[in-house]
Amino acid sequence: MSLHPVVSAVTARIRERSAASRATYLRHVEAARQAGTARARVSCTNLAHAVAAFPPQDKQVLRVARSPNLAIVSSYNDMLSAHQPLHRFPEIIKDAARQAGAVAQFAGGVPAMCDGVTQGQPGMELSLFSRDVIAMGTAIALSHNVFDGVLCLGVCDKIVPGLLIGALQFGHLPAVFVPAGPMTSGLPNDEKAKIRQLHAQGKVGRDELLKAEMQAYHGPGTCTFYGTANSNQMLMEVMGLHLPGAAFVNPNTPLRDALTRAAAQRAAHITQAGAEYTPIAEVVDERTIANALVGLLATGGSTNHTIHLVAIARAAGIVIDWDDFDRLSSAVPLLARIYPNGSADVNQFHAAGGMGLLIRELLSKGLLHADVKTVAGPGLSRYTHEPFLDDGALRWRPAPENSLDLEVLAHADRPFSVDGGLKLLTGSLGRAVIKVSAVKPEHRVVEAPALVFDSQDQMLDAFKRGELERDFVAVVRYQGPRANGMPELHKLTPALGVLQDQGYRVALVTDGRMSGASGKVPAAIHVTPECLNGGPLARVRNGDLIRLDAVAGVLDIGVDAGEWARRTVAPPKLDANQHGVGRELFAGARALATGAEQGAVSFAAPAPAPSVAAEVTMA
Repeated sequence: MSLHPVVSAVTARIRERSAASRATYLRHVEAARQAGTARARVSCTNLAHAVAAFPPQDKQVLRVARSPNLAIVSSYNDMLSAHQPLHRFPEIIKDAARQAGAVAQFAGGVPAMCDGVTQGQPGMELSLFSRDVIAMGTAIALSHNVFDGVLCLGVCDKIVPGLLIGALQFGHLPAVFVPAGPMTSGLPNDEKAKIRQLHAQGKVGRDELLKAEMQAYHGPGTCTFYGTANSNQMLMEVMGLHLPGAAFVNPNTPLRDALTRAAAQRAAHITQAGAEYTPIAEVVDERTIANALVGLLATGGSTNHTIHLVAIARAAGIVIDWDDFDRLSSAVPLLARIYPNGSADVNQFHAAGGMGLLIRELLSKGLLHADVKTVAGPGLSRYTHEPFLDDGALRWRPAPENSLDLEVLAHADRPFSVDGGLKLLTGSLGRAVIKVSAVKPEHRVVEAPALVFDSQDQMLDAFKRGELERDFVAVVRYQGPRANGMPELHKLTPALGVLQDQGYRVALVTDGRMSGASGKVPAAIHVTPECLNGGPLARVRNGDLIRLDAVAGVLDIGVDAGEWARRTVAPPKLDANQHGVGRELFAGARALATGAEQGAVSFAAPAPAPSVAAEVTMA
């Protein structure tokens, strides 16, 4: 199948835009490859430190420096359900590596925070920057330079992007991503959402809410809704960084353990010492990034990846922006209905045919680049297969030809929607993104007076006082990366959902983020420039008429141009966001953070931006 013209055009645009930065990145990768692992040339003292605690047989392998040494970088902790299963993986990997004639060392652990625990709490203000900490932690683990390949163990929101950004700094090394899988299905997601709304209305108490939440989140594995964590797993598969079909196999099962063993053995095979050297710099190229965008759109994935994929691409010298998302969204059909875009969970998606069927459907329409490199070998067609155990041995077979549940996974000829449901909004309030795959058509255009809030708690207090029972556009400002770390504002979803269900025309506009689980209420998010960086959203006042039009892609304010130009802005009160739960340590990250469309990265100096001092004066 020939490549779809829109995919071809967007990829060409990405390649042209990235020519200089990608060439520089590849030059650095080649220099590192030529230098080789330090294990073969370091001093005896250096090498002794690297092998001191190893078993004698593994120590001998490392000493002679002829066999691959695989680094394990893991985000294991036993508080996070998605990552708790990873505690068993290092020993499985080490044993499998030995059988492949290699060794594996636990090179380092990286932090893994749970957005589900910190949602609506001060700790959420560290969440986005934890991605960059993880990237740097991965770099520190690999900086010992005694490794020939890396296995990255991680699942959730900022963790996989952070691991990938870090691994890409060692682009001469092969990197295989090893997931843990989703927890088994619990309380249905739509029932959970209903109880949350009833609690927001005061119709059920905390005990009943807690009971429902614990029935939904009940065991080891990833949360089963299609938020950022499971969007990560989809992306690692469509980018060729997992073994085929590895994304959604439940943890602590024989098949999951077999896939973990196979990942270690494959990692050994694709090092420079193996027969199919496949460095991550050759896996992640412009075509792979285009494939990632298509996969995100075709599944209604998390809006957080309009930030993370930008940062991931730039770590490989590739420059993308929200225009790329928007243009592809017009051509990529929506093929999955997983909560919040439907009522099913990822286990039902996997059972319906999962990633293998999805990738085959997209390839059949020329919507994915087939001629990419992957950790499983050349060509994305390998990912149209699914793993299974044949008398205890791991095998792959073609994924089902037809969806086993057309309410969950559609065929490309009969999609749920002809577009990907992600839109770029532009206008007098800046640039923003909106996910409309879960928003009913009748709610996609809202024109109403603004109600301005400086925090989500301020808005929720107004809701509890009954002040929001009307048509309005909630403007929640000073929630960008430089202001307070750009926390998710998912706590607003139940209240806004209640008001929408009562018949009011409501929408949200913010320079903050929404959870990957958000969806039914129209939300223009990631507004950039952010308010603290001179963004026009800071000038909005109560009563201003805002038009959010997700059909035409418009985000405008109905204020006379002369009055708008004369407006001044009261300086924000952000002292409370700079102290407590470790926020003091992230002052530098906030100061350096780039805009959302530039990936909100804190480890590189941002491009020049409007002076906050010049824009912000006393009202």
